[in-house]
Amino acid sequence: MSISPAPIWAAGGVPLRGTGKDREVLLIHRPAYDDWTLPKGKAKTNEFLTTTAVREVEEETSVAIRLGSTLTPTRYVLGQTMKFTSWWVGVPLTMKKHKGNSEVDQIQWMSPKKATKMLSYADEREVLAEALALPHTTPVIILRHGKAAKRELWKKADKLRPLSAKGRAQLPYLSQILGPFGVTKLHSSSALRCVSTLEPYGQSRGLEIISTEALSENATELEAEAYMARLVAKISQSGEPVVACGHRPLIPAMMGAVDIPVRPLGTASCVIAHVDDQGTTIRSEWHDTLRTKR
Repeated sequence: MSISPAPIWAAGGVPLRGTGKDREVLLIHRPAYDDWTLPKGKAKTNEFLTTTAVREVEEETSVAIRLGSTLTPTRYVLGQTMKFTSWWVGVPLTMKKHKGNSEVDQIQWMSPKKATKMLSYADEREVLAEALALPHTTPVIILRHGKAAKRELWKKADKLRPLSAKGRAQLPYLSQILGPFGVTKLHSSSALRCVSTLEPYGQSRGLEIISTEALSENATELEAEAYMARLVAKISQSGEPVVACGHRPLIPAMMGAVDIPVRPLGTASCVIAHVDDQGTTIRSEWHDTLRTKR
């Protein structure tokens, strides 16, 4: 049997609440298959899998989540097509009463032990076990600003160099990264192109952008890394997801503060470090606005 070259992309979450003996995981029952599974679903056109995961969990369970640590993707053959599912830990934010329907007739919070027995598929039991083994984490997002106007054509101060038309077109996609991870703290280089990159997201949620020279191109690598280290120490205790927007020359130093191996970032692209309560990076993931949408 041949496999179609066009795969199906899907995403889901492992909603967890409580700690210790009170820890619970949320499963769904699908009457059409008479199975118990983790909430998940297919990506829509031009939808990032991060958005898919949050949307599908809420549609199937009436529980709004933010994404926590990334988990190992699963895959299997569906008909003549390969289906890939990306997973994240789901941190519940709000819960509404679920009304059963033909797709999901029951949802149930249950102990990890019971959930492991109830899950109908071995690969999802592995996803659940992985999620349960991880500590609580907070996302720290290091973002490179959107595409800027060409330096050689800009006659004013470089700090005032704006985003190009391409850079402005990249901005709507950023909400599909920052939103699903529940980002509430916005830090930026003082350069216009960095502040402008975060403005649409900040304005849509009424969030202030904190600009700093420590992330500007005039800063040293030591200054940028020290600023990020202080930021990580603060948010690892507060649990408030944060984004820091900077410039290509300083991105490696910013990554150093969260102990992530350096690799190039395209414009309007980011790396996410999932840090624990001690500020240690437990997992990391990369998102490129040119390649992440489906």
